[in-house]
Amino acid sequence: MKIRSNRVRGTAAAVTVAASGLVATALVAAPAANAALDAPTGRVAARSDTGGVAAELAQRLGDRSAGAYVDQATKNLVVTVTDAKAAQAVRAAGAVPKSVARSGADLKKVMAALKRDATVPGTAWAVDPAANQVVLTMDSTVKGAELKKVRSAAGKQGAAVRTKRVAGQFRMFTAGGDPIYTGSARCSLGFNVKKGSEFYFLTAGHCTEAGSTWTDESGGTLGGNAGSSFPGNDYGIVKYDSTPEDTQGGVTVNGQFQDITGAADATVGETVTRSGSTTGVHDGQVTALDQTVNYQEGSVSGLIQTTVCAEPGDSGGPLFAGSSAVGLTSGGSGDCSSGGVTFFQPVTEALSAFGAEVY
Repeated sequence: MKIRSNRVRGTAAAVTVAASGLVATALVAAPAANAALDAPTGRVAARSDTGGVAAELAQRLGDRSAGAYVDQATKNLVVTVTDAKAAQAVRAAGAVPKSVARSGADLKKVMAALKRDATVPGTAWAVDPAANQVVLTMDSTVKGAELKKVRSAAGKQGAAVRTKRVAGQFRMFTAGGDPIYTGSARCSLGFNVKKGSEFYFLTAGHCTEAGSTWTDESGGTLGGNAGSSFPGNDYGIVKYDSTPEDTQGGVTVNGQFQDITGAADATVGETVTRSGSTTGVHDGQVTALDQTVNYQEGSVSGLIQTTVCAEPGDSGGPLFAGSSAVGLTSGGSGDCSSGGVTFFQPVTEALSAFGAEVY
């Protein structure tokens, strides 16, 4: 992490916590610009702006859609629909409609039932729009009576739920990293943001819950918490004590500065990049939105699920697509040797909650 002008540039270093007494065993706004159409098909190409198109269609169609995703073969945005009128609206937006049996309302009822019957630490669920199902994931800690309970809850939903197991444990990626400090906790920032003429940085909420005043490695004061939300969400915001001389916001990727000029919603199937202080820079794909994860410390909803690997020390770091901020690392399972699942707090939600903007 580069520290200068009494502020921290949003770097490849991820937000991390190594807090005495904080046991980290547990572990989705403004739409993007107008959709770009790819010339041969006239359809929305798989780019960072697909999130804005998908979000706009989701709002317009409501329960007549059960999600959207980028088709990996054609690289087009596919939007699920339950009737012909919805399909027509999708085509008019330049995307590809796909008829499905279960509506958005049907899958919301399934997830509500899982929240009631399957909320135990180590479980997570989200809609798989391509399969028109809810995927219920269990980590290796779900055993015995709890495993029986979760499987029973899934069985009640029939073919609407697909279950899978993952190795390891859902946990927050909280250890090590390029340091900023608050009390006994050690963290690193995600994205720099501003409100009017005042400057802040975003990080994970489980970091801002650990302390209120932040210092750099030399002990110089960076700023204090201006907002925090965890569990339920996983975002926090810290206000810099003084205006930085360098007001350019961005991330450093493999030694090169990447300017971050805005924020975008994620789309299932798109390629994203995560940078972190422990494992550096890694790419992967978005596999689910509106993910609920049951950490040991509590449940967090609305997360982005990806195939991007992460490890302890990467928590709170930036997830981005090109020049667009997408998410903040929340937690997951696995590592960057064997792979795993990683969850991210959507940046658009945090920006909306705090009335801030990326610059």
